[in-house]
Amino acid sequence: MTSPFTLFAAGSLRLAFTPLLAQFTQATGIEVAVQYGPAGLLRERIEAGERCALFASANREHPQHLLANGKASQTHTFCWNQLALTTLQDGDWMELLSAPALRIGTSTPGCDPSGDYTWALFDELDKYQPGLGHQLRERAIPLVGGRDTLQIPAGELASAWILRQGFADVFIGYAHYANALMGQTDIRCVTIPAEHNILCEYQLATLENSREVNRLVDFILSHEGQAILATAGFSPVTSQS
Repeated sequence: MTSPFTLFAAGSLRLAFTPLLAQFTQATGIEVAVQYGPAGLLRERIEAGERCALFASANREHPQHLLANGKASQTHTFCWNQLALTTLQDGDWMELLSAPALRIGTSTPGCDPSGDYTWALFDELDKYQPGLGHQLRERAIPLVGGRDTLQIPAGELASAWILRQGFADVFIGYAHYANALMGQTDIRCVTIPAEHNILCEYQLATLENSREVNRLVDFILSHEGQAILATAGFSPVTSQS
């Protein structure tokens, strides 16, 4: 085994990267020390000088910023995602978002791309139903992904825990979590139609251009790596080409 290099990865990748990195290490003997967190806060740590060899972000903005400032040598889009609703309530997506009595939980804009994508969704909904996006921004409660937001217990999925603890009635988050929530019969995953949804682009930023790091990048982009991401509910890069 080699000495591990450090990977910073968006928290939404944990369910996919846990088996992906295990398979990579088994195949190559290269160990990876991964730290998960909100991508915006991880980027701040990189810019503050914390050592990181590879950054897997839930958006393209952070890797592109690091590339433009000379901190990254290359970037790669490696999967896609969308948004969805989780809830204990009945109703379709528009009924749930339009009901003024329902509390809307979100991630934190600026700190976490999931929050940024959610605010972009609100902008799109304003075009579809004028005033709805503004109402949602007023009702939204950033509960996770920030500096001082809720700490989700280990082993819990944030949306399910938040709903069961009564912090929100509806949570807007990434659609890929529907796979992991499938067996939890009290939780409903509600699809947002593609014409109103947001396409979430995940990118890698290479910060240390070593053989080991490049092998992991190649593995993530390979058929095997993409299949693991697809099993976890992400759309592979080829699906948007």
